[in-house]
Amino acid sequence: MQRDKLALSLGPILFFWHKQQIVEFYQQLIGEPLATVYMGETVCSRRQELKVADWIDLARDVAAGGCEVVLSSQVLLESESDLKRLRKLVEQEDFCVEANDLAAVRLLHAKGIPFVAGQALNIYNEQTLALMQSLGAKRWVASIELSAGRLEQMIAAVPDVNCEVFGWGRMPLAYSSRCFTARHYNLKKDSCEFKCLEHADGLPLLTREQQAFLTINGIQTMSAGCHSLLAQYQQLQAIGVNRFRLSPQAQHMVDTIRLHQQVMAGVLETETALSELKEYAGGALVNGYWQGKAGMNQCKEVMYANT
Repeated sequence: MQRDKLALSLGPILFFWHKQQIVEFYQQLIGEPLATVYMGETVCSRRQELKVADWIDLARDVAAGGCEVVLSSQVLLESESDLKRLRKLVEQEDFCVEANDLAAVRLLHAKGIPFVAGQALNIYNEQTLALMQSLGAKRWVASIELSAGRLEQMIAAVPDVNCEVFGWGRMPLAYSSRCFTARHYNLKKDSCEFKCLEHADGLPLLTREQQAFLTINGIQTMSAGCHSLLAQYQQLQAIGVNRFRLSPQAQHMVDTIRLHQQVMAGVLETETALSELKEYAGGALVNGYWQGKAGMNQCKEVMYANT
């Protein structure tokens, strides 16, 4: 199997935005250097500013710009209405689906449809990756906790499935049946008043010492710091990674894409780009997991880009 060259992808929007903001967000990205764009609601079933049909229509507009579009499924399914939306994703024939739940894997496998195995499937070893390949996975998104060495071993063991790595953004760490944003406002999950709309990039969670610790995003817990593997892009390419995923943020997304593209094209120094990206992130850049350490660490001892 011939491997694709390392290219940029844009993950699904993890936050809750108004419909018009979502539409304008994707319109500004048309023509940007993205090989793949993932679209759809993955976090919370109550976030229904766009219905499945709306996502598909918007996906057609983005695909017309020349990039691959993948529709992402919801992570935690809790009701028949969640399953109904999933079935609509599986039954449409225009776009590949990113499976973020085993229910999606089962439906796609039953129809013989190749899919992207999402990060939420928690693929941590060669055996699980080989299983997903046998069920129809053509690409997999590596778990953020995997170190460089461990990921290299997995790619070498199962080389016929393209690999995508989460390379930029607040890391999605965990999901729960409880809504932490609603709890913050002393509201019940089913009557949350859609408070997530007030936090376009999540709600910061601080320690008692007022240090950034996590980010609350509804039922999702995220990192406080922005995960960045831009300095390691040459290493990613060397071990066989095909896609470098950027996670959407409310501000500076076009500039973020272009900075990554310029570094990977060799026309901008990594440290210059990272300095600007740190401003966009509004806080620390972290990459500890990649070095086999705590995810909130900032490890600079090894640089692989053109610094």
